[in-house]
Amino acid sequence: MTTTSIRSARRRSAPEEAETSKEDYDMAEWVDACAVDAIETEGVVRFDHAGRTFAIYRNHEDRFYCTDGLCTHEAVHLADGLVMENTIECPKHLSIYDFTTGAVETPPACVNLATYRTRVDRGRVSIEI
Repeated sequence: MTTTSIRSARRRSAPEEAETSKEDYDMAEWVDACAVDAIETEGVVRFDHAGRTFAIYRNHEDRFYCTDGLCTHEAVHLADGLVMENTIECPKHLSIYDFTTGAVETPPACVNLATYRTRVDRGRVSIEI
């Protein structure tokens, strides 16, 4: 892929959290995360950066998304979970999140995931954090 695609909003906080301020946007940066071919269709990879863990997804429509990498219920790595279309299932207690919005779809998790913009350029996936 050589075209640039941007998915999601800048950094979106879960509805339970405070809104992200303009200062947070000004401090955002694009970080190279992985090669496009490192993520299978309906797959996920873990990406660690600056002491934080992210999950980067490739859905069934060949689009890329990024969320926080840990389940909000038990802090389990979501990259070990199952991706189906636009959802990730936590491998520990089977909570399901919509990774395009970060929304929890099934309990026991009850706090949404933060999402991050992604872009693809020259075969690389970058995230905005």
